[in-house]
Amino acid sequence: MNSDHSPKAGQVFALRADEDSLSLPVLSSVHSYGDEKICITDHRGFSTPRGRNPEELVLDASEGFIPLWAEGVNLRWRFNEHAVSFFQHPNAVKRTVRKLLSEALLAWGAAAPVKFSERSDTWDFEVVVRHADDCSEHGCVLARAFFPDSGRHHLELYPVMFSLSRQEQINTLTHETGHIFGLRHFFAQISEKAWPSEIFGHHNPFSIMNYGEKSQLTREDVDDLKKLYELAWGGQLPHINGTPVVLVTPYHHLGRYHESWEGRVAARVSAS
Repeated sequence: MNSDHSPKAGQVFALRADEDSLSLPVLSSVHSYGDEKICITDHRGFSTPRGRNPEELVLDASEGFIPLWAEGVNLRWRFNEHAVSFFQHPNAVKRTVRKLLSEALLAWGAAAPVKFSERSDTWDFEVVVRHADDCSEHGCVLARAFFPDSGRHHLELYPVMFSLSRQEQINTLTHETGHIFGLRHFFAQISEKAWPSEIFGHHNPFSIMNYGEKSQLTREDVDDLKKLYELAWGGQLPHINGTPVVLVTPYHHLGRYHESWEGRVAARVSAS
């Protein structure tokens, strides 16, 4: 059995010798993140035409409303054990990803509207570390996340992401956690009009939700996100440009309510 104790930096993501790479589907519609790197969370269109850059915070409204997390949400997550089993040093892979995710959340600071807790029970999303890249003529996928709702989801990370500099890896996960908070790509209203979005706040073209050289976390990103959730939680933002804001809770809350309901039924039966 291969040792999982402190592999060299370049060996953390070494695959097990007995595992063959799996073929993955080619993407037909992708976004280019930097130098032919792709985020496919917001996979509804193509990159900004002719390098145009909107200057507003764009929110998901593809379901007819704007989903934001309710106040006090703590998202429970775990690693997909089958995915990490493809690596020689699964525990080292986990340690690396935990550190990167922690630094991405710290980058958002007090503006982060939810907390993350690693839990093996009643999880809301799994971190899936892919052992093979997903590439097409457009580029290679870096990561995929999700938008706020009460379902179960994946945060997928691809090998090419770990070939970037450490700061680029952190920036990628900061970008993906932005999606988890409810943010769309900056060019959603230019090239993704078939999937509605709404604009809130104003800031300069440099944004972590943009692509390329301008994909940088700015003070405006942080301030706008913080203001957005403060207003939504305070009941001062029932809609944005006519689109209703809906506060959602994660999957594990459904289990809590189910258990609570069963408890009340049991108490009534005992009392009768």
